[in-house]
Amino acid sequence: MKKYLSLLFAMVLGASMLAGCGQKEEAPPAEETQAQERTKLVVGFDAEYPPYGYRDEAGEYVGFDLDLAAEVCQRRGWELVKQPIEWDAKDMELNSGSIDCIWNGFTMTGREANYTFSDPYVDNSIVFVVRADSGIETKEDLAGKVVMTQADSSALTALTNEEDNEENLALSASFAALDQTGDYNSAFMNLEAGSIDAIAVDIGVAQYQLNSRGDLFVKLDEPLSTEQYAVGFKQGNTELRDQVQETLYEMLEDGTLDTIAANYKDYNLDQMLCLGK
Repeated sequence: MKKYLSLLFAMVLGASMLAGCGQKEEAPPAEETQAQERTKLVVGFDAEYPPYGYRDEAGEYVGFDLDLAAEVCQRRGWELVKQPIEWDAKDMELNSGSIDCIWNGFTMTGREANYTFSDPYVDNSIVFVVRADSGIETKEDLAGKVVMTQADSSALTALTNEEDNEENLALSASFAALDQTGDYNSAFMNLEAGSIDAIAVDIGVAQYQLNSRGDLFVKLDEPLSTEQYAVGFKQGNTELRDQVQETLYEMLEDGTLDTIAANYKDYNLDQMLCLGK
């Protein structure tokens, strides 16, 4: 009888365990779910792209876009991680999860299908910068000249994109060469040395160089193209985009966006803001 009861008990226990295997796991406690919420924002940026992101004389990473990111993080309770990247490796960094966003004078124009973007916050133009003593005054004067721009930049796209871009393609075809460099600081050193004749560059970066190098350079009046800057996220990451964008609009409404831009007045950033327009 004892053997029978023991066998029956074992069968009942086994059936209970099997039934338990098919049950849905209970949701984790609320405190565990909250612990998994975002605590930091890793911002990918070009560390040689003033005034948007660069290293100052003290060796600190600073710039307009990093100031915006810092304010967003402070308001949302996130730690800001400033992650300098190679610009032509930005897609790999973003898609691998090494960074959460690209925030550094990042042109959305023509890239809308490749990223999830915030609303644009800066209107930008691509311009040509030449030596003041070069005698170059118009885009047509660049025929037969060596022009340089940054690799994988919006300026390069403006000069090489083959879709509805006949005028700029004809312009670039007139150059003696269209060279590429990893960063604009190198381009301006080459221009100063006379090894190139012109640089195609974003107007904010151009203005920074013009202000910091006195009368050595000038920019041509007619821009190569116009575009807009936005914060770029991995395609489909609308949740993080919405959080950042919501905070940027809060900063716009309470005047903080204008206050930060005013710190870069010498580079016309206060006149280039377009969020919500």
